Amino acid sequence: MKLVGISCLLLFCLLGINFSAFASTTQLDLTANTLGFVCIAIFVVAYALVMLEEKLHMRKSKPVLVAAGLIWILIGAFYIEQGMPDATEHAFRHNLLEFAELMLFLLVAMTYINALEERRLFDALRAWMVRKEFNYKTLFWLTGFLSFFISPIADNLTTALLMCAVVMKVAEGDKKFINLSCINIVVAANAGGAFSPFGDITTLMVWQAGMVKFNEFFVLLVPSIANYVVPAAIMSFFVADKKPAASCESVELKRGALRILTLFLLTVATAVMCHSLLHLPPVLGMMMGLGYLQFFGYFLRVTLPGSLARKMAMAEREGDKERLKKLGSVVPFDVFSKVSRAEWDTLLFFYGIVMCVGGLGFLGYLNLMSHVLYGGWSATGANVFLGVISAVIDNIPVMFAVLSMQPEMSHGQWLLITLTAGVGGSLLSIGSAAGVALMGQARGNYTFFGHLKWTPVIALGYAASIAVHLWLNADLFTIYG
Repeated sequence: MKLVGISCLLLFCLLGINFSAFASTTQLDLTANTLGFVCIAIFVVAYALVMLEEKLHMRKSKPVLVAAGLIWILIGAFYIEQGMPDATEHAFRHNLLEFAELMLFLLVAMTYINALEERRLFDALRAWMVRKEFNYKTLFWLTGFLSFFISPIADNLTTALLMCAVVMKVAEGDKKFINLSCINIVVAANAGGAFSPFGDITTLMVWQAGMVKFNEFFVLLVPSIANYVVPAAIMSFFVADKKPAASCESVELKRGALRILTLFLLTVATAVMCHSLLHLPPVLGMMMGLGYLQFFGYFLRVTLPGSLARKMAMAEREGDKERLKKLGSVVPFDVFSKVSRAEWDTLLFFYGIVMCVGGLGFLGYLNLMSHVLYGGWSATGANVFLGVISAVIDNIPVMFAVLSMQPEMSHGQWLLITLTAGVGGSLLSIGSAAGVALMGQARGNYTFFGHLKWTPVIALGYAASIAVHLWLNADLFTIYG
């Protein structure tokens, strides 16, 4: 209801605006006009609602979708008054194309992750870790390192949820350990996602924009390790020397799980080669990879009856009634059901953010922001500051704004903003998708304030990663530094 009220209020304001009052000889710079102020207000209200998602129980995509529409309607109406309708159409189409490429790329990646989850690959990994009877310290480090090294291939959100499930299973009821482990997982997953184009939406944006080549992300590996290891080493001293109760949980992989993982890696390779060798958008390779999965899904469906018959005959010979019951409930693999399970709220939120920021950029605010930050400050100071800001404001609009501003920076600085936007969100539990998701999954055990009291320790890792990058990759800061 609050969203409806705000929308009605904004529409009322829209109807009351006299667009002829905006007449100006300056075509693009509307930052000092009422139109610009109204658009900024719309975006601020929408983002305030996004930040209150957990309190309002309202999906974050809703306010930004409405805000994007209102902002572009206001801009379009103004340019109609000025007799320049083509300008807004071209600007909107440009932003839409950028979103479409990223959305299709993410859609394929999400489909593969959902397929692997349905084939129980992640469940099998979790069960293996539980069966090994690791003590708390070993589990703390193992879940952290696995989060760090899985997130570059999967994504930081999926990885964090998987590792949190392990911790919740093993240490059920131990709030202190679960809280520490969740913080450790969030920091590790965000750090691991920072040195791979596939680890986070922001790194994907930087790669697709052509600012950093695929292989060049790996120079951020050591800074990312520093970002994770420094706070993890300090927090590990506060992990109790306990050993959880043994568990005999066992998970059987569904047919084709490892082959789907292989196809996912082949899809990634195809996307990289399309971009690196042919200079084509990576989304081409990803959509081709979706075709790989569709063909394999067809193979699984066609061969399912024969496979089920063999397994049921074996279960009957062994007298395994439980297995027979499971085999009787098997349903064919369906690629499109995996597509439908993609995180559509995130994709639509991404659309709203891209369009809102694109509209504000068209009004001239990104040029103004670029002049203030990168003109008045050093590039290093601006990039470090934006990383901290990403702990409060989602890193997607921060990175999209920087890419839209196109500040004149050295290659090392582009890598720096990639690093800081990726790991800065770890400073607060609400600063990244991984943190927000874990607050829901480990509700009551991992909280905002539970994370906040470790923020100074996490900040040491943030500072360490920046220092390591500035020192280790100093040769990349040779221009405009």
